[in-house]
Amino acid sequence: MSKEQLPTHAWTGWKGLADEWRKADKTTRLFARDASLWTDSGEEQWLAWLDVADRQLGALNELLQFQKDVLDRGFQHILLLGMGGSSLCPDVFSKTFGPRSRNGRAFPQLRVIDSTDPNQVRASAEAVDFKHTLVFVSSKSGSTLEPDILRRYFFDQFGESAGEHFVAVTDPGSQLEATAKEDRYWRLFYGEPQIGGRYSALSAFGMAPAAAMGLDVERLLLAASSMAEECHKPDPADNPGVRLGLFLGWNANEGRDKVTFLTTPGLRSLGGWLEQLLAESTGKRGKAIIPVDLEPPASVEDYGKDRVFVSLQLDDDKPDEGFLKALEAAGHPVVRIHCPTRQDIGAEMYRWEIATAVAGAVMDLNPFDQPDVEASKVKTKELMQRFEETGKAAEETPFATFDGIELYADEANAKALAGHDDLAGVLASHFARLSEGDYFGLLAYLPMFPEIEAQLTDVRAAVLDGRHTATCMGFGPRFLHSTGQAYKGGPNTGVFLQVTAQAAQDLPVPGRSYTFGLVQAAQARGDLGVLDERGRRALRVHLPDLSAGLARFVEAAVRAAKA
Repeated sequence: MSKEQLPTHAWTGWKGLADEWRKADKTTRLFARDASLWTDSGEEQWLAWLDVADRQLGALNELLQFQKDVLDRGFQHILLLGMGGSSLCPDVFSKTFGPRSRNGRAFPQLRVIDSTDPNQVRASAEAVDFKHTLVFVSSKSGSTLEPDILRRYFFDQFGESAGEHFVAVTDPGSQLEATAKEDRYWRLFYGEPQIGGRYSALSAFGMAPAAAMGLDVERLLLAASSMAEECHKPDPADNPGVRLGLFLGWNANEGRDKVTFLTTPGLRSLGGWLEQLLAESTGKRGKAIIPVDLEPPASVEDYGKDRVFVSLQLDDDKPDEGFLKALEAAGHPVVRIHCPTRQDIGAEMYRWEIATAVAGAVMDLNPFDQPDVEASKVKTKELMQRFEETGKAAEETPFATFDGIELYADEANAKALAGHDDLAGVLASHFARLSEGDYFGLLAYLPMFPEIEAQLTDVRAAVLDGRHTATCMGFGPRFLHSTGQAYKGGPNTGVFLQVTAQAAQDLPVPGRSYTFGLVQAAQARGDLGVLDERGRRALRVHLPDLSAGLARFVEAAVRAAKA
C-alpha cells in the first residue's frame, strides 16, 4: 500500500480544519454523496467513482477474457485516440509499466494520440504496422472533436475489415456507441455517466486499455479497493486521502497554491495525470491548485513561498533527500509519497481522487465541473464553423513581426508589450509582468516530440532562474482538457506565452472539409480568445517554420528571461 508522510510541523496549522472535518463526520457524508460538502449544485451526480474499483472487480472476467483475446490475435501495437481523462491514465500505465509479456508472448505496446498536430498524427501513423494494430477510440460523450477526427483519420488507414481492429470506450447512448455498432467495432466497453473523465482511471477508460497492454488489472483494482477502505476512516489522521486533501486545500487557501511534483524516474509520467485531476477540479471561481510538473531543477532560492512540494517515489527509486531536506529547511512544505510497486499505482490514483474532492470542499468549490473547458470548445467551434461556411480561416493581424516570427495579442496586451525593436525585447517585457505569487504558462501548439520538449524546457529553466516564479508547460490541445481550466477559471496569476507554428505538410480529415492543421490553429486561437476574455496576460508567438523558427524563438526567450 502506498504511504505518505506530511510535514510534521504543519499538522498544527490545519489541525483545526481536521478536527472540524471529524466532528462534522464529513468522511461519512462524502461516501454518502452529500453535495452540501461542496456547493450543493449537483455534485452528488458525479460520485460513482467512489466505489468503481469494486464494481470493476465484479466484472473482472470480462477484462481478463478481453486480455486473452488481444494476446491471441497477435496485435503488436495499440493506438489510443482520446483526450484528457480518456487518455491520460492509459498514457501513465504505458509509460510506467513498459512492454509486457506472458509465457514468452508479447502484449502490444500502447501509444496515446491526443494531439491534432499533423506532424504528430503522421508520425504516430508511421510508427505502427496497421495489420497488427488495435485502435481504442475513447470518449465519454462520443462527440469530442479530437477523438472524432482522429477516429476518422485512422479508420481510413485500414481496409474493409477496419472495424475488426477498433475498440470503443464510451458512455451508453453516445454518438460513438452508434458509430461503433454501425462500423462493426470488435469490442465496445461502457463508461459510467456518473463518473467524470478525470475521475475515470479505474473505470473502463483505464482498465480496458490496461488489460489490452497486459497489465495485472486485478492487482491494480485490489490495490485501489484497499485504499478505498483506508479512505473510509472517519478520523483524518488515519485517512490517507482525506488527510492529503485537507492539507492541500488548507495550503491553497493560505496562498501555497503551486503544487510541485518531484518524481523519481519510475513515476515520471504520473504528474501528467495529476495535472488534470487537480487543475481541472479546483481551477474555478478565481481559485486553483496549480500543478507544476516536470519543472527543470533549480536551486532552493529560486522558489517562492507559494509552493507545496510533493515527492513521488516508486519502489526503491531514491529521491534526492538532500534537496528535500534543503526545501524543508527553507520553510517549504514537503509531502513524501512512497508507492511500493507499480501495481500500487491504482491505489495512488484513488488516494488523489479523494484528496482532490476533499481539497475542493475546503476551497468551497465544485470539483466535478469544468466550465472554462467548455468555453474554449465553443470558441473553437465558432472558428471551425466560419471556415466551413466561407472556406477560409478568419483573418488576423499580428501587432509585430520580427524575422518572420509573428506576435499576436488582444489590444490591452499588445499595448503593454509595444515599442520594442526585436523579439527578445517583447519577450523580456512579457516576462517582466511576472510578480511574486504568479506563475508562467508555456502553451505549445506543437508536436509533443522529445527534442521540442527539451528546447521548451530551456525556456522554463530560464524563466524560473530569472523571475523565481513557478513555471508550467502544456502541449495543445492536450492541456485544454487539463490545466486549461485553471488557467482560465483560476486566479489571475498566470502569465501565458502561446507558441504556434505553420505545418509544413498538413493532413486532411476524412469526411470533413478541413485539415488537422486548421483544427489545431482554431484551437489555439480559441484558447487565446478565452484567456483574453478573462483578462489574462497572454502573448502568442507564431513560427512560420517550425524547424528554424523554434530555435530562434528559444534563443530569444532564454536571453529575454535573463535580461
